[in-house]
Amino acid sequence: MDIDAFAGARQARWDRLQELSRRRSLTGEEADELTRLYQATSGDLSALRSAAPEPGLVTRLSITLANARVWLTGAHEMSVRGIRHYLTLGLAAAMYRVRWWGVAVALAVVGLGALSAWWTVTHPEALALIGSPEQRDAVAQLEFANYYYEYDSSSFAASVWTNNGLLALQCIALGITGIYPAYLMYNTVIQLGVAAAVMAEAGLLDIFFQLIIPHGLLELSAVFVAAGAGLRLFWTMLVPGHRTRMQALAEEGRVTVSVGIGLVAALFISGLIEGFVTGSYLPWPIKIVIGTLAFAAFWIYVFVVGRYAVRADVTGDVEGDFATDAAAVRG
Repeated sequence: MDIDAFAGARQARWDRLQELSRRRSLTGEEADELTRLYQATSGDLSALRSAAPEPGLVTRLSITLANARVWLTGAHEMSVRGIRHYLTLGLAAAMYRVRWWGVAVALAVVGLGALSAWWTVTHPEALALIGSPEQRDAVAQLEFANYYYEYDSSSFAASVWTNNGLLALQCIALGITGIYPAYLMYNTVIQLGVAAAVMAEAGLLDIFFQLIIPHGLLELSAVFVAAGAGLRLFWTMLVPGHRTRMQALAEEGRVTVSVGIGLVAALFISGLIEGFVTGSYLPWPIKIVIGTLAFAAFWIYVFVVGRYAVRADVTGDVEGDFATDAAAVRG
């Protein structure tokens, strides 16, 4: 097919369809004309896709037809059912697709964090890099615990949610570099190792776990999954598989955005726990039970609900009300 000749012969009616679809109101004759032009242009698009799928022209005609469709069918309202489907099965399927990456990051960070803590507490020169004995004792005896008690619960919860949510989204947005998630996880290893070492040196390792477990199990899980999702996107760029590199990145990028939405919600819950539970006067066993239940619910959602969603042929990619038309790609 000669694309230039094809477009030249039909350009006038495409322009007319575009003009009519942009008007605020149409007469009866104009509405009939728009219907005829819509049908004819749909045929043109079908012929173009089957004979010579030129991406730029296909995209332009698809947008023109989408605008005209609003006049013919009315504006589409997102259904509550579609939102519910996306927030349950869609997000679960997306999280399920990155599950092992999150688990791998979690095991690596926790293992290296424990190793860092052991090395620091057993080597005086490493402890000296943190501060003097008096400074380390002050951190262990006062500052570490005061961090969770000295702020108003509402503002503290909002602050940690904003900070952690930003870090998770940065892991996803910059994950394609492969550098930022690794850098952030390195910092997490050091922070966990140093904090645990200082508390262990003072004989307060039990307080360390009491203060970390209620919110930290869920918070760190979400951050680990964010880093895993970012690294998975980086790996997709390197090894796209049977798809073209652009197709693979587009699909996995949309899935990763869905993962980000789910993680922001999980971090909101962990922020509430950190603000209203960790620093509260509840007995420690109750605080730990609350944190453990939140942690279990998160991973049940990922593995159990996610597995169910995938078995129900939910991909985790945009679907239903959230779906977008895919433009043809040559080759």
